Amino acid sequence: MPSELHFLAKSRIEAPAEEVFRWHAQPDALERLSPPWEPVEVLERAPGIHDGDRGALHVRLGPFKIRWLFEHRDYIEGRQFRDVQISGPFRRWEHTHKMDPESPSACTLTDSILYELPFGWAGKLVAGWFVRRKLTRLFEYRHRVTAQAMRARFKS
Repeated sequence: MPSELHFLAKSRIEAPAEEVFRWHAQPDALERLSPPWEPVEVLERAPGIHDGDRGALHVRLGPFKIRWLFEHRDYIEGRQFRDVQISGPFRRWEHTHKMDPESPSACTLTDSILYELPFGWAGKLVAGWFVRRKLTRLFEYRHRVTAQAMRARFKS
C-alpha cells in the first residue's frame, strides 16, 4: 500500500484567473482562507509567493501546536504557485494552487495536494480518512470564500 496520497479540489470561479491569483497572493490570504474551526497562527509571514519565499505557522493537532515551515515554489505569474512543507505535521506536503482561464471573465481554481502522513502505511490506515475529510471540508470553505470575494468584487 503506497503511502503517498493525492487530494484535488476544483471550482469554477466567475472572475478572471489573474484576479483570483492576485487575491490569493495578498499578504493576508491565508487568514482569509482559514475557516474559524481550523485556526492558523502565522509565526513568520512569507514575504510573497515567489520561489524561495518562506513562512512559518502554528497549526493545531488536538491539544498540540505544531510548527509548520513552508516554502513557495513553481511561481507562474497570474497562474500558479506551490507550497512545500520544509518541516511540519506531514511526512510530505506539496500544495499546488492553479488558476486556469476558462474565458476572459471566469477560471478554474484547482488545489492539488500530494501528501504523506507520518508513520507510512500505518498512518494512512489510522488517520487517512480523517485527514481527507478535513481537507474536503477545508477546501469547500476556501473555494466558497474565494467565489464570494470575487462575486463581491465583480458584481454588476
